[in-house]
Amino acid sequence: MLDATTRSGGTATASPRATATELAVAAPAPSGLSVRCTRVLLSPWTRLSLLVVLLAAAASAVLIYEPQRLLAHGWPPQLDGAAATVVFAVAYGLCTVAFVPRPLLNLAAGALFGSQLGTGAALAGTVLGAGIAFGLGRVLGQDALRPLLRGRLLNAADGQLSRHGFRSMMAVRLFPGVPFWAANYCASVSRMGWLPFLLATALGSIPNTAAYVVAGARASAPTSPAFLIAMACIAVPALVAAVVAWRKRHHLRSR
Repeated sequence: MLDATTRSGGTATASPRATATELAVAAPAPSGLSVRCTRVLLSPWTRLSLLVVLLAAAASAVLIYEPQRLLAHGWPPQLDGAAATVVFAVAYGLCTVAFVPRPLLNLAAGALFGSQLGTGAALAGTVLGAGIAFGLGRVLGQDALRPLLRGRLLNAADGQLSRHGFRSMMAVRLFPGVPFWAANYCASVSRMGWLPFLLATALGSIPNTAAYVVAGARASAPTSPAFLIAMACIAVPALVAAVVAWRKRHHLRSR
Protein backbone atom coordinates (compact mmCIF):
# COMPACT_ATOMS: atom_id res chain seq x y z
CA MET A 1 0.00 0.00 0.00
CA LEU A 2 1.45 3.39 -1.06
CA ASP A 3 1.90 6.28 1.36
CA ALA A 4 0.82 9.80 0.59
CA THR A 5 4.39 10.38 -0.65
CA THR A 6 7.04 8.02 -2.04
CA ARG A 7 10.72 8.63 -2.01
CA SER A 8 12.77 8.06 -5.11
CA GLY A 9 16.40 9.03 -4.96
CA GLY A 10 15.82 11.13 -1.88
CA THR A 11 13.15 13.25 -3.62
CA ALA A 12 9.58 13.30 -2.30
CA THR A 13 6.92 12.86 -5.00
CA ALA A 14 3.19 13.12 -4.42
CA SER A 15 1.02 10.06 -4.86
CA PRO A 16 -1.55 10.33 -7.69
CA ARG A 17 -4.32 9.46 -5.25
CA ALA A 18 -3.18 12.14 -2.83
CA THR A 19 -2.95 14.73 -5.61
CA ALA A 20 -6.54 14.03 -6.78
CA THR A 21 -7.79 14.29 -3.22
CA GLU A 22 -6.04 17.59 -2.64
CA LEU A 23 -7.46 19.05 -5.87
CA ALA A 24 -10.95 17.96 -4.94
CA VAL A 25 -10.63 19.62 -1.55
CA ALA A 26 -9.09 22.77 -3.00
CA ALA A 27 -11.79 23.21 -5.69
CA PRO A 28 -14.44 25.65 -4.45
CA ALA A 29 -17.93 24.28 -4.03
CA PRO A 30 -20.53 25.87 -6.33
CA SER A 31 -22.12 28.82 -4.61
CA GLY A 32 -25.85 28.70 -3.95
CA LEU A 33 -26.10 32.47 -4.43
CA SER A 34 -25.90 32.28 -8.21
CA VAL A 35 -28.54 29.57 -8.27
CA ARG A 36 -30.88 31.64 -6.12
CA CYS A 37 -30.30 34.74 -8.24
CA THR A 38 -31.06 32.79 -11.40
CA ARG A 39 -34.28 31.49 -9.90
CA VAL A 40 -35.34 34.98 -8.87
CA LEU A 41 -34.54 36.46 -12.29
CA LEU A 42 -36.47 33.72 -14.09
CA SER A 43 -39.40 33.64 -11.68
CA PRO A 44 -42.88 34.40 -13.08
CA TRP A 45 -43.30 37.59 -11.07
CA THR A 46 -39.92 38.95 -12.15
CA ARG A 47 -40.82 38.36 -15.78
CA LEU A 48 -44.22 39.99 -15.26
CA SER A 49 -42.50 43.02 -13.70
CA LEU A 50 -40.24 43.21 -16.75
CA LEU A 51 -43.30 43.15 -19.01
CA VAL A 52 -44.89 46.00 -17.06
CA VAL A 53 -41.68 48.03 -17.30
CA LEU A 54 -41.42 47.45 -21.06
CA LEU A 55 -45.04 48.46 -21.66
CA ALA A 56 -44.69 51.54 -19.47
CA ALA A 57 -41.56 52.56 -21.39
CA ALA A 58 -43.35 52.03 -24.71
CA ALA A 59 -46.34 54.09 -23.60
CA SER A 60 -44.02 56.86 -22.39
CA ALA A 61 -42.24 56.89 -25.75
CA VAL A 62 -45.58 57.32 -27.49
CA LEU A 63 -46.47 60.26 -25.26
CA ILE A 64 -43.10 61.87 -25.94
CA TYR A 65 -42.84 61.36 -29.70
CA GLU A 66 -46.59 61.64 -30.49
CA PRO A 67 -46.88 59.42 -33.59
CA GLN A 68 -50.33 60.86 -34.22
CA ARG A 69 -48.58 63.94 -35.61
CA LEU A 70 -48.25 61.98 -38.84
CA LEU A 71 -51.86 62.85 -39.54
CA ALA A 72 -51.05 66.55 -39.44
CA HIS A 73 -47.48 66.72 -40.77
CA GLY A 74 -47.36 63.76 -43.15
CA TRP A 75 -44.72 61.10 -43.72
CA PRO A 76 -41.01 62.08 -43.75
CA PRO A 77 -40.14 63.10 -47.32
CA GLN A 78 -36.96 61.03 -47.42
CA LEU A 79 -39.03 57.85 -47.21
CA ASP A 80 -41.20 56.91 -50.16
CA GLY A 81 -42.39 53.91 -52.10
CA ALA A 82 -41.96 50.39 -50.75
CA ALA A 83 -39.49 51.49 -48.06
CA ALA A 84 -42.04 53.90 -46.62
CA THR A 85 -44.69 51.18 -46.53
CA VAL A 86 -42.41 48.73 -44.71
CA VAL A 87 -41.28 51.33 -42.19
CA PHE A 88 -44.86 52.38 -41.57
CA ALA A 89 -45.97 48.75 -41.03
CA VAL A 90 -43.20 48.19 -38.48
CA ALA A 91 -43.99 51.47 -36.72
CA TYR A 92 -47.69 50.55 -36.79
CA GLY A 93 -46.99 47.24 -35.07
CA LEU A 94 -44.81 48.81 -32.38
CA CYS A 95 -47.39 51.52 -31.75
CA THR A 96 -50.15 48.97 -31.17
CA VAL A 97 -47.96 47.27 -28.55
CA ALA A 98 -47.65 50.68 -26.87
CA PHE A 99 -51.47 51.07 -26.69
CA VAL A 100 -51.91 53.50 -29.60
CA PRO A 101 -55.49 53.01 -30.89
CA ARG A 102 -55.63 51.16 -34.19
CA PRO A 103 -58.39 53.36 -35.68
CA LEU A 104 -56.03 56.31 -35.50
CA LEU A 105 -53.25 54.33 -37.18
CA ASN A 106 -55.62 53.05 -39.86
CA LEU A 107 -56.77 56.57 -40.66
CA ALA A 108 -53.13 57.61 -40.92
CA ALA A 109 -52.41 54.70 -43.28
CA GLY A 110 -55.20 55.79 -45.59
CA ALA A 111 -54.24 59.46 -45.49
CA LEU A 112 -50.58 58.71 -46.21
CA PHE A 113 -50.68 55.82 -48.68
CA GLY A 114 -54.19 55.67 -50.12
CA SER A 115 -56.74 52.86 -49.92
CA GLN A 116 -54.90 49.87 -51.39
CA LEU A 117 -51.34 50.39 -50.19
CA GLY A 118 -52.58 51.75 -46.87
CA THR A 119 -54.72 48.67 -46.25
CA GLY A 120 -51.78 46.37 -46.92
CA ALA A 121 -49.47 48.32 -44.62
CA ALA A 122 -52.09 48.49 -41.87
CA LEU A 123 -52.84 44.76 -42.01
CA ALA A 124 -49.15 43.89 -41.93
CA GLY A 125 -48.68 46.17 -38.94
CA THR A 126 -51.73 44.66 -37.25
CA VAL A 127 -50.40 41.11 -37.48
CA LEU A 128 -46.91 42.22 -36.45
CA GLY A 129 -48.14 44.13 -33.43
CA ALA A 130 -50.45 41.30 -32.37
CA GLY A 131 -47.60 38.80 -32.66
CA ILE A 132 -45.24 40.95 -30.57
CA ALA A 133 -47.84 41.50 -27.86
CA PHE A 134 -48.82 37.83 -27.83
CA GLY A 135 -45.18 36.75 -27.54
CA LEU A 136 -44.42 39.21 -24.74
CA GLY A 137 -47.49 38.18 -22.79
CA ARG A 138 -46.86 34.47 -23.34
CA VAL A 139 -43.18 34.57 -22.29
CA LEU A 140 -43.26 37.20 -19.57
CA GLY A 141 -46.78 37.18 -18.17
CA GLN A 142 -48.57 33.86 -18.59
CA ASP A 143 -46.96 31.93 -15.72
CA ALA A 144 -47.68 34.70 -13.22
CA LEU A 145 -51.18 35.58 -14.37
CA ARG A 146 -52.76 32.18 -14.99
CA PRO A 147 -53.04 31.33 -11.26
CA LEU A 148 -54.98 34.59 -10.83
CA LEU A 149 -57.75 33.56 -13.24
CA ARG A 150 -60.45 33.26 -10.62
CA GLY A 151 -64.05 34.21 -10.85
CA ARG A 152 -66.70 33.16 -13.30
CA LEU A 153 -66.13 35.86 -15.89
CA LEU A 154 -62.37 35.32 -16.07
CA ASN A 155 -62.72 31.55 -16.16
CA ALA A 156 -65.37 31.77 -18.86
CA ALA A 157 -63.21 34.04 -21.00
CA ASP A 158 -60.15 31.85 -20.50
CA GLY A 159 -62.06 28.68 -21.35
CA GLN A 160 -63.52 30.23 -24.48
CA LEU A 161 -60.14 31.41 -25.74
CA SER A 162 -58.40 28.16 -24.84
CA ARG A 163 -60.95 25.75 -26.36
CA HIS A 164 -62.23 27.83 -29.28
CA GLY A 165 -59.27 30.11 -29.96
CA PHE A 166 -59.71 30.73 -33.69
CA ARG A 167 -63.46 31.25 -33.55
CA SER A 168 -63.29 33.48 -30.49
CA MET A 169 -60.49 35.65 -31.85
CA MET A 170 -62.25 35.99 -35.20
CA ALA A 171 -65.32 37.33 -33.39
CA VAL A 172 -63.20 39.76 -31.36
CA ARG A 173 -61.48 41.09 -34.49
CA LEU A 174 -64.63 41.30 -36.61
CA PHE A 175 -66.81 43.03 -34.03
CA PRO A 176 -65.05 45.89 -32.21
CA GLY A 177 -65.51 46.44 -28.53
CA VAL A 178 -62.48 44.87 -26.90
CA PRO A 179 -59.36 47.04 -27.30
CA PHE A 180 -56.78 45.54 -29.62
CA TRP A 181 -54.01 45.40 -27.02
CA ALA A 182 -56.33 43.92 -24.38
CA ALA A 183 -57.38 41.10 -26.71
CA ASN A 184 -53.73 40.34 -27.50
CA TYR A 185 -52.61 40.08 -23.89
CA CYS A 186 -55.71 38.17 -22.79
CA ALA A 187 -55.10 35.64 -25.56
CA SER A 188 -51.47 35.29 -24.52
CA VAL A 189 -52.47 34.35 -20.98
CA SER A 190 -54.87 31.68 -22.27
CA ARG A 191 -53.79 28.40 -23.85
CA MET A 192 -54.52 29.54 -27.40
CA GLY A 193 -51.94 28.52 -29.98
CA TRP A 194 -49.85 30.86 -32.10
CA LEU A 195 -51.28 29.81 -35.47
CA PRO A 196 -54.99 30.23 -34.61
CA PHE A 197 -54.26 33.57 -32.99
CA LEU A 198 -52.31 35.05 -35.90
CA LEU A 199 -54.58 33.59 -38.57
CA ALA A 200 -57.75 34.85 -36.89
CA THR A 201 -56.12 38.25 -36.39
CA ALA A 202 -55.14 38.52 -40.06
CA LEU A 203 -58.52 37.45 -41.43
CA GLY A 204 -60.76 39.06 -38.85
CA SER A 205 -59.04 42.45 -39.05
CA ILE A 206 -59.54 42.90 -42.80
CA PRO A 207 -63.04 44.48 -42.86
CA ASN A 208 -62.57 46.94 -40.02
CA THR A 209 -59.06 47.90 -41.09
CA ALA A 210 -60.05 48.45 -44.71
CA ALA A 211 -63.02 50.58 -43.67
CA TYR A 212 -60.89 52.91 -41.56
CA VAL A 213 -58.17 53.12 -44.21
CA VAL A 214 -60.69 54.05 -46.91
CA ALA A 215 -62.21 56.63 -44.59
CA GLY A 216 -58.78 58.12 -44.03
CA ALA A 217 -58.01 58.14 -47.75
CA ARG A 218 -61.34 59.82 -48.61
CA ALA A 219 -61.56 62.14 -45.61
CA SER A 220 -61.20 65.15 -47.87
CA ALA A 221 -64.49 64.18 -49.57
CA PRO A 222 -66.85 63.25 -46.71
CA THR A 223 -69.88 63.13 -49.00
CA SER A 224 -68.37 60.68 -51.48
CA PRO A 225 -69.94 57.19 -51.73
CA ALA A 226 -66.66 55.51 -50.73
CA PHE A 227 -66.43 57.52 -47.52
CA LEU A 228 -70.07 56.93 -46.61
CA ILE A 229 -69.78 53.18 -47.25
CA ALA A 230 -66.63 53.03 -45.14
CA MET A 231 -68.36 54.79 -42.25
CA ALA A 232 -71.29 52.37 -42.53
CA CYS A 233 -68.86 49.43 -42.39
CA ILE A 234 -67.43 50.91 -39.21
CA ALA A 235 -70.76 51.64 -37.54
CA VAL A 236 -72.66 48.43 -38.34
CA PRO A 237 -70.20 45.96 -36.74
CA ALA A 238 -69.95 48.19 -33.67
CA LEU A 239 -73.74 48.17 -33.33
CA VAL A 240 -73.93 44.40 -33.81
CA ALA A 241 -71.22 43.89 -31.20
CA ALA A 242 -73.09 46.05 -28.70
CA VAL A 243 -76.33 44.11 -29.25
CA VAL A 244 -74.61 40.72 -28.93
CA ALA A 245 -72.78 41.79 -25.76
CA TRP A 246 -76.04 43.02 -24.24
CA ARG A 247 -77.79 39.73 -24.98
CA LYS A 248 -74.90 37.59 -23.74
CA ARG A 249 -74.29 39.41 -20.47
CA HIS A 250 -76.60 37.17 -18.42
CA HIS A 251 -75.12 34.02 -19.96
CA LEU A 252 -71.58 35.03 -18.96
CA ARG A 253 -72.60 35.97 -15.42
CA SER A 254 -74.32 32.62 -14.87
CA ARG A 255 -71.29 30.53 -15.83
